[in-house]
Amino acid sequence: MTNFKSDEIYELEKHYRISLINSLIGYRALNLLGTSSTDGITNLCIISSAFHLGANPPLIGLVLRPEREHNDTLINIKSTGEYTLNNVLPDWYMQAHQTSASYPSGVSEFDACGFKKQYIKGFKAPFVNQSNIRIGLELREVIDMEINGTTIVIGEVVHILTEDALIKADGTIDHINAGTMTVAGLDTYYLPQLVGQLSFAKPGAKPYLLSEDNDFIING
Repeated sequence: MTNFKSDEIYELEKHYRISLINSLIGYRALNLLGTSSTDGITNLCIISSAFHLGANPPLIGLVLRPEREHNDTLINIKSTGEYTLNNVLPDWYMQAHQTSASYPSGVSEFDACGFKKQYIKGFKAPFVNQSNIRIGLELREVIDMEINGTTIVIGEVVHILTEDALIKADGTIDHINAGTMTVAGLDTYYLPQLVGQLSFAKPGAKPYLLSEDNDFIING
């Protein structure tokens, strides 16, 4: 059995260590992050760091790498206060991966990687036309992390754009039927598989599987 200790982790070859640590926690949410500069120049990048922060108010956090002079994403979010998260579908995951390339500042990954921009009235940030679950967010807080120079960006959900059929009766988004992809590590992409949706957990009560019509099947 492998047992990497702290000092051994730091001694690993750089790219091996990066792949190991990035894939360690397993599957992560995969999104395309859309922004626009104050001059209207759009930016698009693939991220796997988005996380749920709360439902009231509806908050989503994400982690961005250390700010650099050409980090258009963070600059755009800070300057406009608006951005979008868009799911990645199987027909577009290669193009989505390409948005991680280091394009020069001012070059739109929408154009370079073949994605179409979609806008809604009164909201500056571009959505991805080739997605079917799109989230519009307004910036609420920026937290600079001293430990590694990353930045946590917290936004409030102000728009949810999706198809009616992809929202279940209880409000759950149906990512299986949507075709939403996920990622483990930096470059390995997956389609999730449904195992089951369970009832609300209560002390002393055995969970049961919920059926599609919200009736229940006792779990064996």
